[in-house]
Amino acid sequence: MTSSPEGPLRRVEARSVVEQVTAEIRRAIISGRLEPGQEFSLRELAGQLGVSFIPVREALRSLENEGLVQTRPGRSAVVAPVHLDDLHGIYRLRHRLEPEIARRSCLVLTDGLLDDLEKEAASFGRQELGIDEVYEAHQAFHLALLAPAATDWDVRTLTTLWRAAERYIRIGFRTLDPEPQEHQRREHAHEDLITVFRSRDPRAVEKAVDQHLERNEQLARSALARYEENAGNGGPEETGRTASG
Repeated sequence: MTSSPEGPLRRVEARSVVEQVTAEIRRAIISGRLEPGQEFSLRELAGQLGVSFIPVREALRSLENEGLVQTRPGRSAVVAPVHLDDLHGIYRLRHRLEPEIARRSCLVLTDGLLDDLEKEAASFGRQELGIDEVYEAHQAFHLALLAPAATDWDVRTLTTLWRAAERYIRIGFRTLDPEPQEHQRREHAHEDLITVFRSRDPRAVEKAVDQHLERNEQLARSALARYEENAGNGGPEETGRTASG
């Protein structure tokens, strides 16, 4: 398994071992340190994490339910590949849920929260922000816009979909991050969303959120197509290093 000198995984402490192992393997997969299609043994992961075999096995069961890994007979697993069809399926569901919740949320969001989110949107233009900071802030921003009208089940479902989309979005963000204009586009796109939410017009908000999702899906699709093309030309090892920047 290709890794940095310290390995792609960080060691974890013994407390809440399964949860920590799950979070750490998920982080490595989502960040691209464990690449799509990469095979690994459970004992190999256990050694890098500094834990026993059992919590790794339990963690992989959870990650398989999230669609991030595929376990194999014996004691090995593979990072789930990324596919355009899967990406479209994720966004098809997001298009059904998020615009509808947004049209209701815009009527109850407070001006104070919109002011705070507008400041947050302005920070998306900072070029010094890394991919982890960008994505975490981006997800928190959208949850705050929808939360006033979202039920607990809405949030659970959206969190699952956002987590499934995360690898694809990160590939897109990494591809565009070197371009200075991308930071400005990201800032303006989210400031424009706030402006539409301030109008308190449900139809306009629904349309704006739908268009925002469409833009992100196209960004991810384009990035994934380049990713798959590079993988075909240079192999997964070379592509993984490029995607990780």
